[in-house]
Amino acid sequence: MKILLNAIKYSEYQWEIYGDLKVVGILLGMQKGFTKYCCFLCLWDSRATKEHYVKTDWPVSEHFLPEEKSISHEPLVLPEKIILPPLHIKLGLMKNFVKALNKDGQAFLYLRQKFPTLSDAKVKERIFIGPQIKAMLKDEVFLTKMTSVESEAWNAFKTICENFLGNKMDPNYKELVSNLLSSYQQLGARMSLKIHFLHNHLDFFPANLGAVSDEHGERFHQDISKMERNYQGRWDPAMLGDFCWMLKRDNPQVKHKRKARAKLF
Repeated sequence: MKILLNAIKYSEYQWEIYGDLKVVGILLGMQKGFTKYCCFLCLWDSRATKEHYVKTDWPVSEHFLPEEKSISHEPLVLPEKIILPPLHIKLGLMKNFVKALNKDGQAFLYLRQKFPTLSDAKVKERIFIGPQIKAMLKDEVFLTKMTSVESEAWNAFKTICENFLGNKMDPNYKELVSNLLSSYQQLGARMSLKIHFLHNHLDFFPANLGAVSDEHGERFHQDISKMERNYQGRWDPAMLGDFCWMLKRDNPQVKHKRKARAKLF
């Protein structure tokens, strides 16, 4: 990662960085895995579950020193240059909502019926991509399968997607986020790092989240999910080659001698 930043002369331009939180952690020198201090803005204790949804005055992260507070090496970028990704926050909210559902309940069983091709591993980890979440947000039947507590949390999630994590920000977005956190706590959803950002660092989000939406990242999830099915979950050079060829074929300005087939891989 350091070689890449040097190659693009990042120290000279100091661009703002938008990416997955795992990549952000690498850039800031944070340890991998389920670390105690996984927030780059404060010393939030991810293992102190009794204080989650309650404590809001966590100490600020001021020094990123190796071997201290879950830091493995010196940061490559400044924390203030990081932009929190709305798409990944949405994916995290969906994941924690589904994890809190009763596995034997009607709502969770309906999800299995809705996406029969979803692998057991992804269902177990409650991993959904953008198009699947959009489909569920429009599904009125899904709401009828929930309990009152589940439906309250789901409606709060839908409201946040439309009025905070989308192209527009409601003037009362702080109240909407507060309702979401309250309903998630009542549902029994575990607080993840992404939910923690909503709980403690709401002011760190940019004013216009729609302007920094990760459409390319969502497109990648859509394309790569198709290849995972074709390659049966195996990642190999052939799969990477197919993906690169698909990106090349997707450029309308490039002329090819042979026409692309209906299926690109």
